[in-house]
Amino acid sequence: MRAMIATATAFFVAVATAPADEPTPKSPTLFIVGDSTVKTGTKGQQGWGDPIGVLFDKTKIKVVNHAIGGRSSRTFITEGRWDKILAAAKPGDFVLIQMGHNDGGPLDDAARARGSIRGTGEETKEIDNPITNKKEIVHTYGWYMRKYVSDAREKKMIPIIVSPVPHCPQKQVAKGNVEQSNYVTWSEEVATAEKCDFVHLNKIAMGKYADLTPADIKTKYFTAADGTHTSPAGAELNAACVVEGVRALKDCKLKGYLLPEKK
Repeated sequence: MRAMIATATAFFVAVATAPADEPTPKSPTLFIVGDSTVKTGTKGQQGWGDPIGVLFDKTKIKVVNHAIGGRSSRTFITEGRWDKILAAAKPGDFVLIQMGHNDGGPLDDAARARGSIRGTGEETKEIDNPITNKKEIVHTYGWYMRKYVSDAREKKMIPIIVSPVPHCPQKQVAKGNVEQSNYVTWSEEVATAEKCDFVHLNKIAMGKYADLTPADIKTKYFTAADGTHTSPAGAELNAACVVEGVRALKDCKLKGYLLPEKK
């Protein structure tokens, strides 16, 4: 009984002393899973997972960006990063999952060994992983994405798949264009098959580029180094596009934690 009273007292003390602009311990957390297009430490670059936090009501929800550069749908799991999120998660939490930019590489190259098998099927391949020096069963991109969804649901979290962001277009973008990427297609296929909420970030962001020339898009939203990683302005645009996609979802509780749209 004393232990129960002490626990309850500690909870109410935490709530009473929590800063007014922060969520309470029972408030949900929004976890973000992704690669360097979602979070990067490279100077001059930024991923959308950092600026998106200011678009949510921080008195009602905590936003934590666990994305890390260089990871694929496979290696974010095999490195134990996904397990850490699951261990910290509680029922009612949310997770945004954007993977695909690093999945196209070799399965077992000595430098990174991060690729996944192409497609959404159940194919597997056993490899000798040169990074871990262990045998590993490698699955398809779709298999790993389904695992994120099923694991999250098992923890009573609400998963939302986000398509990979577009690279800087090389040609003029027309309204409704989507980057020709298998991973954009496969991410949507997985979401549809799993009846999981899906934010078509690629399509929404491409729509914002429609009135600009490729040179203007590059200058305004990408870094000089390449056409994959965004500048802070590009990160903010992509974050706003993710939020636009969340608002469009039907019956998604995450919408209730967004700040009102600016008029």
